[in-house]
Amino acid sequence: MNKKFILVGLIASFMIVLAACGGGDKQSKSNSTSGSIGDSAQSQVDNTGTSETRTIEYLGEKYTVPQKAEKIVITGAMEAMEDAVMLDVHPIGAISVGGKFPEMFASVTGKAESIGEKRQPNFEKILQLEPDVILGSTKFPKGVVEKLEKIAPTILVSHVSTNWEDNLKLMAELTGKQGEAEKILSQYKTDTQAVKASLKEKLQGKKVAAVRIRGGQTYIFAKNVDFNPFLYNDIGLEMPDQIGMAKLQDAISAEQLAEMNPDYLFVQFSTNDNKDAENAFEDLKKNPIIRNINAFKHDHVYVNVVDPLMEGGPVYSRIKFLESVQKHLNK
Repeated sequence: MNKKFILVGLIASFMIVLAACGGGDKQSKSNSTSGSIGDSAQSQVDNTGTSETRTIEYLGEKYTVPQKAEKIVITGAMEAMEDAVMLDVHPIGAISVGGKFPEMFASVTGKAESIGEKRQPNFEKILQLEPDVILGSTKFPKGVVEKLEKIAPTILVSHVSTNWEDNLKLMAELTGKQGEAEKILSQYKTDTQAVKASLKEKLQGKKVAAVRIRGGQTYIFAKNVDFNPFLYNDIGLEMPDQIGMAKLQDAISAEQLAEMNPDYLFVQFSTNDNKDAENAFEDLKKNPIIRNINAFKHDHVYVNVVDPLMEGGPVYSRIKFLESVQKHLNK
């Protein structure tokens, strides 16, 4: 009889332990689904480790990404948007400008959702899209990067124009389009050599410069930023001293532009950048100092020969600008 009571007691104790274990599982699941956005994002990143992954290298850094990066979100990096157009990559989330996708990206944004403006990522929308990879910008502050990294593997795409080939190859490696990228690069280099040869004698001793007008102010860029690497490296034009000394994006006065005295001037002017100064360029042309610049005197000033939203560095910008340079400088 005592053995019978002992056996019943053991069974009861065993059932209590099982019940306790089951309750613990339910509590754990409840906690995992009721956390903050940060908790959900971290869980999403952790889940990438359970699928097949691979390691890719970009600008000296190694990144672990899913074997198939089919769901790409681009935020902040207009350079990556241009590379997506060149390689016909359709991101699930893309940058909007003024609340809509720019026309120049229309070929790849048909099914994309806006994940915010260039400098204002919408973290909740990005989280909802459950991306495999996020392509951000090296211009992002640390706090923004940390939030993105909690959602999915994040690669910061360089905004420096001289990294344009690495940027294109990164997009190609993520999407398995290395062959297409090599063809694009090869054709571009062949075309630039041809234009360089055709312009060498004509532009001997001539100064060519590109400026942007933002907030009503004229800016020049450092030699490795915007269209400058294309003008002075790819097709070998003479670099004005002021460009060589520019730090990054330097505002210049009418007097400083006159001192540079370019013979040919390319001007990028976007109304998005000049909402409070829509007549800035027209006002600039009326300045007597500006009218004495060679480019203005000889009608060699070209405004928005490519879409003013173009970054200048990516191969898409270069190809479009190459076509325009050849057209205008060969006159």
